[in-house]
Amino acid sequence: MKAGIHPAYDNVKVICACGSSFDTRSTHKGDLRVEICSSCHPFFTGRQKLIDTEGRVDRFQKKAAKAKEMQAQAKAAADAKTARKIVQ
Repeated sequence: MKAGIHPAYDNVKVICACGSSFDTRSTHKGDLRVEICSSCHPFFTGRQKLIDTEGRVDRFQKKAAKAKEMQAQAKAAADAKTARKIVQ
């Protein structure tokens, strides 16, 4: 192997969002921050945990409610238009 062409393979600390941390080796410089690890992942722990990344669940629920509201308004407008035609 040629000398000087391979990246440095140093010790790094991996820090999870749950607070767990462990040491490993990597070519990455500095600490690694992860969202989920073996200490909090449902596959390893056996318990389910809802992970809402950046409010995606809330954003979807708002979007669904707005779509339902728009459908109700469109139906009301169509019913009003039909009622006007019947009166005339």
